Amino acid sequence: MTDLDNNKFTGAKGEVKLMTLDPGHFHAGLVQKFMYDQIDPVVNVFAPDGPDVNEHLARIEAFNNRVDSPTGWKEKVYRGSDFFEKMISERPGNVVVISGNNAKKTEYIRDAIAAGINVLADKPMVITPEEFDMLKDAFRLANEKGVLLYDIMTERYEITTILQKTLSQMPDIFGQLETGSLENPAVTKESVHHFFKYVSGSALIRPAWFFDVTQQGEGIVDVTTHLVDLIQWECFPEEIIDYENEVEVLTASRWPTKLTPAQFNKVTGLDQYPDYLVRDVANDSMLHVYANGEINYKIKGIHAKASVIWNFQAPEGAKDTHYSIMRGTKANLIIRQEKEQNYKPTLYVEPVEGTDWETLEESLTTGIDKINQQYPGVALEKSQNGWIVVIPDKYKLGHEAHFTQVTERYLEYLKEGKLPDWEVPNMLAKYYITTQAFIRSKL
Repeated sequence: MTDLDNNKFTGAKGEVKLMTLDPGHFHAGLVQKFMYDQIDPVVNVFAPDGPDVNEHLARIEAFNNRVDSPTGWKEKVYRGSDFFEKMISERPGNVVVISGNNAKKTEYIRDAIAAGINVLADKPMVITPEEFDMLKDAFRLANEKGVLLYDIMTERYEITTILQKTLSQMPDIFGQLETGSLENPAVTKESVHHFFKYVSGSALIRPAWFFDVTQQGEGIVDVTTHLVDLIQWECFPEEIIDYENEVEVLTASRWPTKLTPAQFNKVTGLDQYPDYLVRDVANDSMLHVYANGEINYKIKGIHAKASVIWNFQAPEGAKDTHYSIMRGTKANLIIRQEKEQNYKPTLYVEPVEGTDWETLEESLTTGIDKINQQYPGVALEKSQNGWIVVIPDKYKLGHEAHFTQVTERYLEYLKEGKLPDWEVPNMLAKYYITTQAFIRSKL
């Protein structure tokens, strides 16, 4: 079978033959939290032997054995140090999911593409500036081979973000996006994450390499990928971004999260630091993980800021949190997710100085009516500084469910035989921003 034949998709049942490569991150399992008609239930896993693949298989087994909507995956596993070469030579599938140790991820992506295999990759696809050219080469090869390379951007499916974007496209409500400044950007996105958390009801055990920035990547090139993606996706929907001429990284900074040996043990199950982490351990035995970062940049003339913070564990009742503001000439659209919001993302519409509240409320009511055509039940509620967009719980699917939505969208693209015209240049723009910020943060 030729690469061209192998990559003609019609949407037929079971035509997508999935492979999973070295699934060291729990995101690899979340792609399989539910079944898909288009994907064959037999999934070939290629990985080195060890706890990473064991954790992945246990997660899939839990999905298969749950009471509600059990899955029916059949995992065929190859364990060995030559796992990548084995996958390339045998090629039992036509799509590979790559979500794990990032040290060689870009190389795996490029070489899988070169072999004519479609790739669905977890973020980040690049963690060092040197790898950026390799990613460009991977996209060039994908175009030549007729395969699709796509990264998993789950946050595009979060309902408050969707509605923030929707309202920003309504000039009677939002006006126009401000230009902003370095001190007061037009758009700001901040996220707070936690090393210790629960996934699918179980305490997450992270591999030790997750805390090694040469294997996982620093925070400025890892989680900020999502934030940079959302800034492009919301501010310039379906617009092609030319990173060489329309992007300028202005400032960037990085700082460590410090973990005690007890905290490291709690999240990894290990009693001591592996040798490759010793260089990041201070005299007080605290592990310094450069998981935090901030980027200030201009994109298409608009000032933007993306920042990420990693703490060890969330306060009681809290989870990972997100803050986002888009500043318009008539109103600001703000997502808050703090204690006041019961740690649930909540969208606010707040008029700027000089905006007539009564006129804006009329426009906002009309806008919400339009939104109800797609999302029935969305409503408005007065707040101290404007309005809250009240969103029914049925639209709040949660982070884990978003992996299914991304996968379903990718399956649609496979059937169409192409990505939207703006996706590839904007993926390149995204990773250009993060890798340039990585350079600048070390100056």
